[in-house]
Amino acid sequence: MSTVSTAINLDASTAKELYRKMRLIRRFEERVIQLVNANEIAGVTHEYIGQEAVAVGICSVLRPSDVITSTHRGHGHIIAKGGEIKRMMAELLGRSTGYNKAKGGSMHIADLSLGIYGANGMVAGGVPIAAGAAWTSKIQKTGIVAVPFFGDGAANQGVLHETMNLAGIWKLPMVFVCENNQYAVSTPVSYSTAGPAIGMRAAAYGFPGFTVDGMDVAAVREAAGQAVERARAGAGPTLLECATYRLHGHFTAERALGLKYRDQEEIERWWLCDPVTGWARRLEESEILDSSARGDLDQQIEKLLDEAVEYARSSPFPDPAEALDDMYVRTYPGLPARGSAWNAK
Repeated sequence: MSTVSTAINLDASTAKELYRKMRLIRRFEERVIQLVNANEIAGVTHEYIGQEAVAVGICSVLRPSDVITSTHRGHGHIIAKGGEIKRMMAELLGRSTGYNKAKGGSMHIADLSLGIYGANGMVAGGVPIAAGAAWTSKIQKTGIVAVPFFGDGAANQGVLHETMNLAGIWKLPMVFVCENNQYAVSTPVSYSTAGPAIGMRAAAYGFPGFTVDGMDVAAVREAAGQAVERARAGAGPTLLECATYRLHGHFTAERALGLKYRDQEEIERWWLCDPVTGWARRLEESEILDSSARGDLDQQIEKLLDEAVEYARSSPFPDPAEALDDMYVRTYPGLPARGSAWNAK
């Protein structure tokens, strides 16, 4: 990826908002790492550090009613789409005020009111869900566009190809977003994926595909804007392969497990393309956001995160009697009501 700065062809408020969202995602993830290491968050999480430009660039051109589906590495997508960080933090800390009332954890946060149809621990599992939303949009003529995020590891899953085939046949209003962060856990994409760039695979299904610099939020936003406009106009789907990199490990336990599949030189080379600091530098060079104003914005973000952590810590743990609540549909005749013997079974 190039580290050369280019002119910013965006209005100042949009350019600054792109920085704010990327910085918020970065600091949220860094706080999560601290809380995992302090055992306040149980288990492990999958950080989005290094990939912020993809989520922010894509979601910056979506409407509130548009739909996204996410992955096991989904915190960035949810924040970029407008998710409440205090409810996300509460979910991660296992509190009843979390998005899923502590039943979903890091990999399953959803908010249907924001068009967030859920993160998903299954590789490529969110792709057909997005297709369902796109099909609904098409037959109801709502103008909603559906965007499934998935990684390079998911690029070889059968369900992805089945869904792209259907999307091509039915001209569904979709933008398939492959976040090619170069590794599926520890397997490099060069080893696991045959053929040319993943973005070129769309041609087999009759719609366009492109590879864009996923470390450049402006490049992602421009490509996404064209793809979303095409989908909304009824022209069908687009595949965007965003070349990016996870600057931390696959998950928070990677260092403790001693996994070594990348050399330090490679990691340092990608850090030079850090999308957050790189965008901040371009904003300063363009006299859109100087270091003082950026410092003020960073402090506001820290305050939001402090409040989110405090909200989560002060929220109650769920009542064990509610363990089965929201797990099953209870609209069928004969099902016991909530609070009855149902919860005792």
